[in-house]
Amino acid sequence: MAQFISVFDMLKIGIGPSSSHTLGPWRAAQQWIQYLKNNNIFDKITSIKIDLYGSLSLTGKGHATDLAVLLGLSGTDPEYIPIQDIETTINTIKSTFKLNFNNEKQINFSFDSIVFNRDFLPFHSNGLTFRGYSLDKKEIGTQTYYSIGGGFIIQETMNEDKSSEISSENFPFPVKKATELEKYCEDEQKQISEIVLQNELVLRSDEEIDRELKRIWDTMLECMYTGCHTEGILPGGLKVKRRAFSTHKKLIKEEKYNNPEEWINAIRNSEVKFREILKWVSCFALSVNEVNASLGRVVTAPTNGSAGVIPAVLMYYLVIENHKADFEHIKKFLLVAGKIGSIFKKNATISAAAGGCQAEIGVSSAMAAGALTELLGGTPAQCLVAAEIAMEHHLGLTCDPIGGLVQIPCIERNSMGAIKAINAAELALETNPKESIVPLDRVIDTMWETAKDMNRKYKETSEGGLAITVGLADC
Repeated sequence: MAQFISVFDMLKIGIGPSSSHTLGPWRAAQQWIQYLKNNNIFDKITSIKIDLYGSLSLTGKGHATDLAVLLGLSGTDPEYIPIQDIETTINTIKSTFKLNFNNEKQINFSFDSIVFNRDFLPFHSNGLTFRGYSLDKKEIGTQTYYSIGGGFIIQETMNEDKSSEISSENFPFPVKKATELEKYCEDEQKQISEIVLQNELVLRSDEEIDRELKRIWDTMLECMYTGCHTEGILPGGLKVKRRAFSTHKKLIKEEKYNNPEEWINAIRNSEVKFREILKWVSCFALSVNEVNASLGRVVTAPTNGSAGVIPAVLMYYLVIENHKADFEHIKKFLLVAGKIGSIFKKNATISAAAGGCQAEIGVSSAMAAGALTELLGGTPAQCLVAAEIAMEHHLGLTCDPIGGLVQIPCIERNSMGAIKAINAAELALETNPKESIVPLDRVIDTMWETAKDMNRKYKETSEGGLAITVGLADC
């Protein structure tokens, strides 16, 4: 039986620009340190070497994989590190040739100790190996990890945690397939969010669930706010100009506010015209992914590269569809989105390195579409129809970032994914699910088969598509 994947596994707070190439390697470094400590090896380490493989190597520079590994080895946490400390920590390592290993001891370190290997390990396209060395130069504590998308880390020999297995013994409503989720809703006469909440309550109290969902939403809101109020050029060499700032300035006009909460009311009060709705949604999505591209704090939803879709669609509901919406609406949205994302992860992938951009923007659009449909009054079956429609129209989407950066075409794709999610929700609300020809489970299977057939150069390697036809020299 598959493992239980919590909403909080699908929606993680972390640092950009990539969940698989930044957050994952960061977490892998932390996990390696824990392994060293558990096996009494940590104190013997005097130097370190890190090998990056496959997609982590090919696009690692643009995705800040090397920096993420060093931040993890320095004992910082992506969820809580002050953004301003990132540059300071990296610059200190560069200038002193010293790494403050887990913030406990200084060891010699050079950036040459991070090796970008172009070859792929057989288990997964995102592999990295940590090698420790003792004072007598003996290799010790070597471990290999795989970043499989959305910040999830595994090892080939990793044993499943049976306590988290999806079974009726452990959870009231074990879900692997969309059909199972729909049947629970039908039998129990409950919404998807209610079924999801009952499973989450096995692991956390209601108060803790509310607190963590509030923290996730606050991070999303702060990210949109920051992106809409920051101008300039994104780092990385493409010289991509931030667009959310100018778009927002035109839309918000003379409305006054002092913080993100007041900002929501200011947008509501701005009397949004029909032709401005799509501009607002695009602005919200762009703002998040511009923050993501500049190593800002975002919510992986389900990945960093697709982090703008879900907050943009939820913000659309709050400022356009329902001005009286409160935290309960936000809670329902995030619960439904997280559950739909987990079904994709269990049965396909959420990693662009494994499935192309359909596995990131496509999945995030499906998550947002299903969640929005519930808030708009749709039945559970219609929510799943909405998710299916959104993914159906992302099938085959490749991942071909120019320069290995999560900027072109990634930032704009979040805008497109958000718009498609809203469109999918509206279509689903006018659909009789019994007449729907393509079930969500079938489109997930199709996405996975498409992913396996997709040429490797279109899976986050920057060896095909726009990354080749439009290179750094053209920008």
